[in-house]
Amino acid sequence: MAVAAVLVVSAFAAMRVGASPPPKHQATTTAAATTAAASPSASPSQSSDRPDERADRSEIRAAPTPTAKPTSASPKPTKTQAGGGTNGPCQASFYSDGARTANGEPFDPNGFTAAHRTLKFNTMLRVTNVANGKSVIVRVNDRGPYAAGRCLDLTRAAFAAIASLNSGVATVRYEVVG
Repeated sequence: MAVAAVLVVSAFAAMRVGASPPPKHQATTTAAATTAAASPSASPSQSSDRPDERADRSEIRAAPTPTAKPTSASPKPTKTQAGGGTNGPCQASFYSDGARTANGEPFDPNGFTAAHRTLKFNTMLRVTNVANGKSVIVRVNDRGPYAAGRCLDLTRAAFAAIASLNSGVATVRYEVVG
């Protein structure tokens, strides 16, 4: 059995001839691994070419983890969402009919609410018309718009506060304010 173990280790060493040289910490343990593999009581974990693998991992675990640096006491404004924020303007439209919104509340065309595809419900947005600089604060309570190229659907009242209802679509920027 000892002869078979030596043959296995020899075959393994022959396969590694073309491989890159082992790291420094492995050079001294190769002889120990060969000896461990030759003994009949050697466990599979001892017969590997890296018997110190667990020690390497414990060194990694023992390394201190970086800590976050404290930020200023004043809260920073939340980041602007893509597609209407700092990444550029987008198109907003309005809608005035519907029985219920996606979050389950009754639709109110005179309320200052909006539909957005992905923002969480009750997110507050400042929507600014790029053409005239007028802005309005709305609350996301619905999903949409489903028309291509649009980022927001505003209620009739919210849209009227920043643009003419006759235009139907306005180029806007929006940012999360709460």
